[in-house]
Amino acid sequence: MRHLMSPLDFSVEELDQLMDLAGDIEAHPEKYAHACAGKKLATLFYEPSTRTRLSHEAAMMNLGGNVLGFSSAASSSATKGESVADTIRMVSCYADICAIRHPKEGAPMVAAQHSSIPVINAGDGGHQHPTQTLTDLLTIRSLKGRLNNLKIGLCGDLKFGRTVHSLINALVRYENIEFVLISPEELRLPGYVRKDVLDKKNIPYTEVERLEDALPDLDILYMTRVQKERFFNEEDYVRMKDFYILDKGKMELAPKDMLVLHPLPRVNEISVEVDDDPRAVYFKQVQYGVYIRMALILTLLDIHVD
Repeated sequence: MRHLMSPLDFSVEELDQLMDLAGDIEAHPEKYAHACAGKKLATLFYEPSTRTRLSHEAAMMNLGGNVLGFSSAASSSATKGESVADTIRMVSCYADICAIRHPKEGAPMVAAQHSSIPVINAGDGGHQHPTQTLTDLLTIRSLKGRLNNLKIGLCGDLKFGRTVHSLINALVRYENIEFVLISPEELRLPGYVRKDVLDKKNIPYTEVERLEDALPDLDILYMTRVQKERFFNEEDYVRMKDFYILDKGKMELAPKDMLVLHPLPRVNEISVEVDDDPRAVYFKQVQYGVYIRMALILTLLDIHVD
């Protein structure tokens, strides 16, 4: 039995197979419409989510399966003091596979250690968000045609952004990858990610504060919001939240074939006027998220469709 805790749980070859499967699902959805008939996905979401929870649920329903779960800690027995370990033991009696989001780093790992069904980490604090990373990889590969030879700008909250940390960990396994880290001093990429991942693997990167300085030679711009829920005080959040706003004027500085990705939700870091730009692919990214989660559910349940 396999779980997904980190993008690194799959080898590059396995990621390619997963993305190939997602591509086949996109091309032939009817072939997979009943693949999970009689199976149940439990979504255990201890903190709010729209896309991640609904896309897991849509993925299972597209496969002909059923879903059950809760959408906040307040609507679960966590309010009575039930541990994650006990919750997953109980849920293992109800469902065939589970997706868990939790504000505490490592909570999905605890769940996996006590589970008798596959567990998907749907985000744990500021740590990892592997299914978003799979979504990002599929989006880039599908629209760029490759996952190597890329210059990627990561912009916004690089300190607390679990999507950024996961994506860096995944992309450094591909050839000729370069990062431009675009953030204010207070939200720089944590030292442990720079040292243990980028420096250790000799991945070239530059750190800049101005988005305009980075835009002219990027293949991918990955925008992120400044996350209010990760700040300890309102004052710091208010000071940081509008540090970067991507608008039409800035997009004129970018290459014609650059792609703009965003894990969403967007607050105001991308102006709505950018939405009509063909380089803005963040809503396509949402659709790719359903395909890759369908592929992941099939893979973890070891279901093969001929």
